[in-house]
Amino acid sequence: MDQTTAAPLDSAAAAKAAFASVADKPFPSDVFCAPQLRWAVIGCGVIANQMAQSLALAGRKLAGVANRTQEKAVAFAERYGVERVYESCEELYADPDIDAIYITTPHNTHITYLRDALAAGKHVLCEKSITLNSAELDEARAIAREHNVVLMDATTILHMPLYQELVRRVDSGEFGAMNLAQINFGSYKEYGDLTNRFYNINLAGGAMLDIGVYALSIARLFMASAPTEVVSLANLASTGVDQTSGFVTRNAEGQLGVFSLSLHSKQPKRSVISFDKCYIEVSEYPRADTATIVWTEDGRRETVQAGEEAYALCYEMADLEAAVAGDTSKAGLIDIAADVMDVMTRLRADWGVVYPEER
Repeated sequence: MDQTTAAPLDSAAAAKAAFASVADKPFPSDVFCAPQLRWAVIGCGVIANQMAQSLALAGRKLAGVANRTQEKAVAFAERYGVERVYESCEELYADPDIDAIYITTPHNTHITYLRDALAAGKHVLCEKSITLNSAELDEARAIAREHNVVLMDATTILHMPLYQELVRRVDSGEFGAMNLAQINFGSYKEYGDLTNRFYNINLAGGAMLDIGVYALSIARLFMASAPTEVVSLANLASTGVDQTSGFVTRNAEGQLGVFSLSLHSKQPKRSVISFDKCYIEVSEYPRADTATIVWTEDGRRETVQAGEEAYALCYEMADLEAAVAGDTSKAGLIDIAADVMDVMTRLRADWGVVYPEER
């Protein structure tokens, strides 16, 4: 009998399957608990479409859209019932009826939109990687503080209920001391078109900003403090971006993170977080809703389920709305993002991966 199992779906197919799995279910009443904000989106790509589809599950719609290509913005608005299409981002920033903006454009454009949106007094949820480097993120955070608005990183791991539940149990001391995180993430991107965003240095390509942000985020969530030491090796693509890497981090508590990334070798998206009393294994971890705990003493396996993969982007928006309403734990997620950005910035500097905007 054939013992093979189906390969994991790619991200687009996985999102489609997740939406289909909840299509006939009522939307949970405990996701959006803070006062509702009026949202607009900048960009009409894959993530913006997923956001609109995710909101539709909750019976909500985006209030506005802006995009570099006006025709795409119009088509997006017609497809999802978006109330207003802006002719420019400046028109969006000036609209007093918009409270929050979701930025979904390529990495290297984020800081430009962040500067103007935050300075206009808009709360901002920004797709990963939130900026190119730590200096840009520090600048964006300073603008947010100056204008008393919330800046939030949209890396899904920071917002999934599964991780909130697991971190709660870690903090309670149930698992004992955390010792080691082993994190893999590998995609296979063809070399045929090196101008695509994955390999294009002019679009801030490379494995680190595209998939490394997930790997580092999940490890950092379970660590007591940010890494202080990093050692690594990397192979660069012909375009100058990081293609494959292995690196180890260590913090003041001696907690280790061991990571492998690749854009040209498929690996499972697998994380194993080891503690004194157990280890936690999460597969397909960027939007995971299920984890397995294996207990050290007797090998017992415990399944933990929290949230739904399909609602991943709703959780992001709900966390920003909660932060705006005064939830300091949600507002503090940007500190985790900053720790991750510090490591990514340091690693790219070690490898000599420099984007045009950084020269």
